[in-house]
Amino acid sequence: MSAPIVRALADLRAQYQTWVRAGETVGVVPTMGALHQGHLSLVQAAKAACDRVIVTIFVNPKQFNSPEDLAKYPRTEDQDAAKLAPFDVDVVFVPNADEIYPEGYATTVSVTGVSDTLEGAFRPGHFDGVATVVAKLFLMTGAHKAFFGEKDYQQLMLVRQMARDLNIPIEVVGCPTVREASGLAMSSRNLRLGDAAKAKACVLYQLMTAATAQLAEGMNWEEVQKSALTELAQAGFGEVEYFELRCADTLQPVSDLTKPARLLAAAWLDGVRLIDNIAVASA
Repeated sequence: MSAPIVRALADLRAQYQTWVRAGETVGVVPTMGALHQGHLSLVQAAKAACDRVIVTIFVNPKQFNSPEDLAKYPRTEDQDAAKLAPFDVDVVFVPNADEIYPEGYATTVSVTGVSDTLEGAFRPGHFDGVATVVAKLFLMTGAHKAFFGEKDYQQLMLVRQMARDLNIPIEVVGCPTVREASGLAMSSRNLRLGDAAKAKACVLYQLMTAATAQLAEGMNWEEVQKSALTELAQAGFGEVEYFELRCADTLQPVSDLTKPARLLAAAWLDGVRLIDNIAVASA
């Protein structure tokens, strides 16, 4: 049985109030739709941890740098509802744009520091859009817990910072990246990869795991990075925006494994921007 689709905030809040009066915990899984197994793993985690689960679907125009990219983003509401049906979620909140950003809307949430590097450097304004819509969704749903994938690691850090700084009473739960059999991180953008490109796309993850193994063996980071960039070019990738070793807690650059780190990458393949990250254990 499909979960009810709610589009109006007033209807969502009316439902939420019944749960609160019953003393139930509420989880939220914010998404932009085009659901895949990665999203569904977040729904599973929410179901295991909460009495009630809200899945939100909203393609947020404020986090897109390009009108073309926004236009191309897949919108698959019917298919998404079918994928959610087996999970028995309580509400699918699918607001219209004017419900999120009504006429006269004039507020932006901006998180400095964590947003200034990597994705933030290559997609100016993107994280302001993310922080703004997520803050609104947290307040609109009133959820006690929110579930995000580690695949968007920098986003996860930003959302945690935002909720902490604004005193929003919600626990932000990070969940492991879900991958295809090839190792490719699941993403809604993968739908735009042709068969040949999808076969190549897994090379990014393969080179990232190889790089972490080389670092563990004591190889110099600059040499590891240079070799990976060469191999990505040979595999048919276009621009590599970053292939960086960063501190797992601050995202500041590091060049050794004296503390837990994260290897993060963003690269273009056949007109599709792929991002990924993996943990790198300290020595």
